[in-house]
Amino acid sequence: MSTVRGARERARIEVTAAIKDEARRMLAAEGAAKLSLRAVARELGMVSSALYRYFPSRDELLTALIVDAYDSVGAAAEQADAHALAADGAPPRARWIAVCEAVRTWALDHPHEYSLIYGSPVPGYSAPVDTVGPASRVGNTLIGIIRAAHAGRGLALPPLPAALRPEAVRMTADFAEGLPPEVTAALVAAWAQLVGLVSFELFGQFNRVVEDRDTFFTHAADQLAHGVGLPTA
Repeated sequence: MSTVRGARERARIEVTAAIKDEARRMLAAEGAAKLSLRAVARELGMVSSALYRYFPSRDELLTALIVDAYDSVGAAAEQADAHALAADGAPPRARWIAVCEAVRTWALDHPHEYSLIYGSPVPGYSAPVDTVGPASRVGNTLIGIIRAAHAGRGLALPPLPAALRPEAVRMTADFAEGLPPEVTAALVAAWAQLVGLVSFELFGQFNRVVEDRDTFFTHAADQLAHGVGLPTA
């Protein structure tokens, strides 16, 4: 790589990072619906035509921010799981709780990015397939923990109504191959409940309801682990 080419690539990385940083600031101040490339360019002292060379549309900039957010929370979940496993060979239930707590901590530290990926849809925006992989990282981490339990001490199969079994079988084939359909259905419900717990806390629904939120959340995460059939330690 030539020196000139290397300098250009470094400059492009720096400008791209500055654009995304300014866009995140605007998300925090005004919300995703009001994000515009012209406003970002104006705040950075760029002409709009220059910014379009980095992000041709608002939707492409939003997609970049969404992918970054999913990758960030996904990395937090994966690191929490790896740490729990390496620290003392944590059993699956303890690993599950560690991942849930990491998602909560990330959300509290990045409330506007959490709102972007788990809050209200942005009007006029449809997420492309590029977001699917990053969006799956937390879920895949939880699935990996359940697989480990299934291969080890086994799982306590949750009840599954006969009417739901075909859908549970389909979901298992789509993203949890090898797991019992009973567990897949419970996992999807647990994921929705995890997001609900974090959202309630982040968006103020626990105000004047739950005071010791750390203890409450750990207990709730443990109950979710029980719901998907993870054995006790």
